[in-house]
Amino acid sequence: METSTEDVAEDTGGSPRPVTTAAEHADTVHADTVVDGAVAARPAVPVTPARAAAAPSSLSPSRAGDFMQCPLLYRFRVIDRLPEKPSEAATRGTLVHAVLERLFDAPAAERTAPRAKALLPGQWDRLRESRPEVGELFADDPEGERLARWLAEAERLVERWFTLEDPSRLEPAERELFVEAELDSGLRLRGIIDRVDVAPTGEVRIVDYKTGKAPRPQYAEGALFQMKFYALVVWRLKQVVPRRLQLVYLGSGDVLTYDPVPADLERVERKLLALWEAIRLATETGDWRPRPTKLCGWCDHQTHCPEFGGTPPPYPLPVRAAGTGGGEQGRMGPE
Repeated sequence: METSTEDVAEDTGGSPRPVTTAAEHADTVHADTVVDGAVAARPAVPVTPARAAAAPSSLSPSRAGDFMQCPLLYRFRVIDRLPEKPSEAATRGTLVHAVLERLFDAPAAERTAPRAKALLPGQWDRLRESRPEVGELFADDPEGERLARWLAEAERLVERWFTLEDPSRLEPAERELFVEAELDSGLRLRGIIDRVDVAPTGEVRIVDYKTGKAPRPQYAEGALFQMKFYALVVWRLKQVVPRRLQLVYLGSGDVLTYDPVPADLERVERKLLALWEAIRLATETGDWRPRPTKLCGWCDHQTHCPEFGGTPPPYPLPVRAAGTGGGEQGRMGPE
């Protein structure tokens, strides 16, 4: 999921926190995070973590994407918990998701586009109350012109949804469903699913709303990574493989569907286990290497990144030299 409400699963076992990422399209695992020898001491950089640092204890699709995109980004978000500024695009996505969720509170016949658009102002007020930092987005907009354009774009996204699905014919079994499962390996997977539909025959469909545009065909597999992650969790929890995974792209008006089979989900599980092993090694050694990509231009942490001349904050967890044996110090695992 692309916005704060849906990328919410906290990977350190705490309560959900708002996060956003551009990395969920990544589809390869890199495990080159172990150094030969002890981790060098780093100069201190003043930083105020949102909460106390802790070793990761679970994995969500967003944080898996972070590590695949850039291990250092994963560290900054999960271990250091460095603050990030809200963005207009991510906040608009959060707002649109809230409207689509709340619309299903109304009787089927009243789930219309005008009603959905009428929900926007109230949901925007609620969002600002729950996350005061989003008010900073329009602090330099005293006349409200930029805010009006931003809200108008949110309206267009909501309207487009009605050309892709008919909510009067849908009765979701779940909305904004928090799911968590522990694999046989001990790895805990967690996240929030936008919508779960269950047919009278018992078949399950997992639906995710995206306020951006659909990826080009060559990137479709990467886009489905998150959905397969959720399908794996549902399978392990309910012993039912979802019949369909559906991505609804409000930005371009496209719907991407995929019907998984157990072999697909077994491959995803193996990939996640390899990814978790790489995260475990990085956590124990303190070696989180940056991986520069075109996405670096949108990163909030350039001042702490060596690729931009910055210095990461002192590593807040115990470390060991690679190859010395883990012992118990610094070892991570499900809580």
